[in-house]
Amino acid sequence: MRRSKWIIIIIGLGVLIGSGWWLLGHATTQKAQQVKQTENEQPTFYLHGYGGSARSTDSMIKAAREQKNATQVLTATVRKDGSVDLQGRWLAKTTRPIVQVVFEDNRNPNYQQDGEWFKNVLVAVNRQHSFKRFNVVAHSMGNLTAVYYLLNHAIDKQLPRMAKMVNIAGHFDGIIGMDDQPNQNQVKKDGQPQKMNATYRQLMGLRNQLPAKSIAVLNIYGDLGDGTHSDGRVSNASSQSLRYLVTPGAKTYQEKKFTGKKAQHSQLHENHAVNQTVLAFLW
Repeated sequence: MRRSKWIIIIIGLGVLIGSGWWLLGHATTQKAQQVKQTENEQPTFYLHGYGGSARSTDSMIKAAREQKNATQVLTATVRKDGSVDLQGRWLAKTTRPIVQVVFEDNRNPNYQQDGEWFKNVLVAVNRQHSFKRFNVVAHSMGNLTAVYYLLNHAIDKQLPRMAKMVNIAGHFDGIIGMDDQPNQNQVKKDGQPQKMNATYRQLMGLRNQLPAKSIAVLNIYGDLGDGTHSDGRVSNASSQSLRYLVTPGAKTYQEKKFTGKKAQHSQLHENHAVNQTVLAFLW
């Protein structure tokens, strides 16, 4: 009789333990699904570069639509006075919503102002459709728009948080022909450049501004393979110097170099391999 009781108790304990493990596994799976759902619902903002327009990011957005079922919900046009016009409609529970940002003054070298204009975009879009986190895909001068936004607003709790940032052909520490030359600068293993221009010294504030483990960063740059170690417009050192600015607060940091003719500065956002890398990182 006692033996039977012990058998029943052991079986009961086994059932309880098994149920506990199942519930724990089920809860973990549900949490992972919720996180993925949240990631799929947060918007991604595409920022063009100097002299750019909607055409500059069209092919990247097209790739996201066709390969990742993303949806371009809005086009945000920033007027010269900083006001924002929104075209389109963001429906509830849209999968992987995309906002294409177009700057009317697309040659504005005032990066501080560009960053504030991007803040205006976030405020305008958030007013129409509330969101807590967002991604950015930026090319050329669009990178400075993104990082200056972070410099001034990364810890602003009234604004949504940047979750992922893709930087393509970023000139964080100089532009060839202006304040940089091929093979003039080098970066250390941690990304710190040997020479820093005025913009970079100002951006050094990012090292203290980014909340710990707040942003996943993908830094893409091009090398023509002609000995200049550049994409023809931006030196690799200038692009790679982003590492030193963001790694104290970045959740993850990745670099990806592309080589050859299609790695030219203005060709990078038209490069199929670049698109694949960006999409895999975002979703």
